[in-house]
Amino acid sequence: MSERIDRRKFLAGAGASSLLVLPLAGCGTGGKSGDGKQPHYVMVFDQNKCVGCRDCREACNETNKLPKGRSRLILELQGDKVEGERGYAANRKYVRVSCQQCKNAPCVTVCPTGAAHRDPKTGIVTMDASKCVGCKYCIVACPYNARFINEETKVADNCDFCLHSRLEKNQQPACVESCKYDALVFGDINDPKSYVSRLLAVKDSVRIRPELGTEPSLRYIPIVKKGV
Repeated sequence: MSERIDRRKFLAGAGASSLLVLPLAGCGTGGKSGDGKQPHYVMVFDQNKCVGCRDCREACNETNKLPKGRSRLILELQGDKVEGERGYAANRKYVRVSCQQCKNAPCVTVCPTGAAHRDPKTGIVTMDASKCVGCKYCIVACPYNARFINEETKVADNCDFCLHSRLEKNQQPACVESCKYDALVFGDINDPKSYVSRLLAVKDSVRIRPELGTEPSLRYIPIVKKGV
């Protein structure tokens, strides 16, 4: 994604007003990885813990060798600027902008060559570079504006939870491992013993624009102001 342009399009259609609290059981109705079946990998972004350091973005860019000016994820600052002063209000917060890893992914549906596909082992939406012709159908179809053409490879790109660069080596996604504040959690929600599964069992989470029926696998734990 281009940080200057695409993040505004993302938030215009999928801003905080589009975040809705959904029943936690709505994610993970497919496989049962604990029984040897296909997992359902999800990522949780906790707004209460993110400080906006952007270590996650730098780790992602380096790990996945992205060209300068492109990122699979960015952090959008939400908060009013302090009037007459430099800086931002104390109640500032951040939101992760990246591929939502939809279970019903429009990018996969419209791809004419099968380049945009769901990995058969993990269920993660990823790209087959050898099949991509750069038609940009997947970019247009993505309602979250989270895909782009990598100028160096000429292939459409998206966050795939570091499937090829780390996950296949039994490593956590680069962004998760680099976060010093535990704002990111990743794992298989179909495994009842996994940390992410147990976390979402006790925490309310939201998904961006769930009314579209795409069933995003990226969850957000929003900041909730507590009374005195």
